[in-house]
Formats: sequence, structure tokens, C-alpha cells
Amino acid sequence: MPAGNKPQSVQNPAAPEVKQAAYGETRTAIIKKKLMKNRISVEAAAPANAVQQISTGAGGRAKINMARRNANRVLNTDSLLALLRREAPNFFELAEVVGKWVWIQFAEKQPPTVTSVLSEFGFHWNRQRQSWQHPCGLFRDKAAPFDPRKKYGSYFPADMNPA
Repeated sequence: MPAGNKPQSVQNPAAPEVKQAAYGETRTAIIKKKLMKNRISVEAAAPANAVQQISTGAGGRAKINMARRNANRVLNTDSLLALLRREAPNFFELAEVVGKWVWIQFAEKQPPTVTSVLSEFGFHWNRQRQSWQHPCGLFRDKAAPFDPRKKYGSYFPADMNPA
């Protein structure tokens, strides 16, 4: 069938802008949809979300004392374990020393209050190993391609030093 014989709706399909308006999607709605699909973090979101980010206080997370976090990040292994034993005995019970780093693992996701306390102690979340890790002053540029437990060994200090 030649193009001249086609109905008007087939010859000139609606432009994407018109379809968007027909569905009632706004620019903000499109950005939110893309964020959900791609799992992009809030920090990488478009400027339209910047106002929301400031008003919600970083996604409703508990506030973190960054000065304390930075001071705790450089503690050595023994100092960190002493701090955990003194201020957070529950975390000390879970702490595993892997090489010179300290790892804490949980069976399930923890509430924001727990994660903010761990962050203040200088821990960071390692998604690959599913654990909270503290570098104890030994910072690395990239993850080890092997299991550090096998290479450096590990132990639970709570088992060795009864309270």
C-alpha cells in the first residue's frame, strides 16, 4: 500500500513529546522511574532530586558524626577492638579480625541506627563480601581478587579474650 493511501494516524505517528504529555508524565516522574530501573544512587540523581535530598536529610538515614568517623578510620586493629569492647560490646562479640582488618557480618539487614553507629566507628559496607569492614589504617585502592581469610587468616577476638 503506498504511503499516500495510509490513514493519517499511520502516516504521522505522534511525537514522543506528545505521548509523554498524554500519559501525564513529568520530568521528575521520568527521572524517578529511571532511578528505580537503573538503581542509581541518590547522589548521582539529576538536579531535580537535589531539593528532595536536602529536605529528607539524606534519605532519612541517621546522622553520622564525620569527625569521629574520620578519627576512627585510622585506628589500628588493637585500638579499634578496645573501642568496640568498651563502647559496643555487641559489635565486639561479632568482630572478626581478617589480617589486620576488622569485619562484622550480620545474618540480615540492620536498621539505620545500627549502620550509622558502625559508620561512626569507621566501618564501611563491602557489598561484594556482604560485611562491614574497618581498614585499621591500611587503606587499599581496589578489592583483593581472592578471599583474604585464606591468605591472611582470621580469628574472633571475643573467643580469645573472654570479658
